[in-house]
Amino acid sequence: MRVDVLGVGFDNLTLDEAVARGMELVCGEGTHYVVTPNPEIVEVCRENPAARDAVNGADLVLPDGVGVVKGAAMLGTPLKEKTPGIEFAAGLMGKMAQQGKSLYLLGAKPGVAELAGQRLTQRYPGLRIAGTHDGYFKEDGPVVEAIRQSGADVVFVCLGAPKQELWMAKNGSATGAHLLCGLGGSLDVFAGVVARAPKFWSDHGLEWFYRLCKEPRRIGRMMKLPLFLVHVRQEKGKRK
Repeated sequence: MRVDVLGVGFDNLTLDEAVARGMELVCGEGTHYVVTPNPEIVEVCRENPAARDAVNGADLVLPDGVGVVKGAAMLGTPLKEKTPGIEFAAGLMGKMAQQGKSLYLLGAKPGVAELAGQRLTQRYPGLRIAGTHDGYFKEDGPVVEAIRQSGADVVFVCLGAPKQELWMAKNGSATGAHLLCGLGGSLDVFAGVVARAPKFWSDHGLEWFYRLCKEPRRIGRMMKLPLFLVHVRQEKGKRK
């Protein structure tokens, strides 16, 4: 049973449980995908039915950030903990490296995915990079075929929301991969192009504020955070 937060159903798992479930999907049959919505993406889903369907259609829906966790608690349906996409990815790569699984990196500016791949193979010995492609493409077909030809077990799809969720829902099966993960700007962090918020900020639920200080242009997107809380309060009133 998923925990509903404003129309998005979240899997109630710890980070370790999520990684374990992810590896089950990697080692299983068929193609699956993982999404990691934050409050901003939940708000997008409220306005975009196609995005909402793509998110809810995922095999794993993980709460990226403390905002969703607080929202769930306010609604009386608490989640175990936040499971940030980048931490889920790190845990997954650690397990993949142990089993010699392969990873395809899709997204970011030209050159970033390649750099990320180099750094990740150094950090996770045994992890194989099946291929890379930047996020600046007009047609899905050639990219999907490149992934299929690579034989990748897992694909990190870092195209931003809701593009990446819609892309995975549409193209996932055709890639031949066992698991696709929508991870936003994670490739920039893996490549060392962008620094993640220090642990203190993350532990106190202030990672969003750290990113805003570093990237003031994000102010428009960040305005969805208070809007999310307003909508949570409205939904709480309806459930009484």
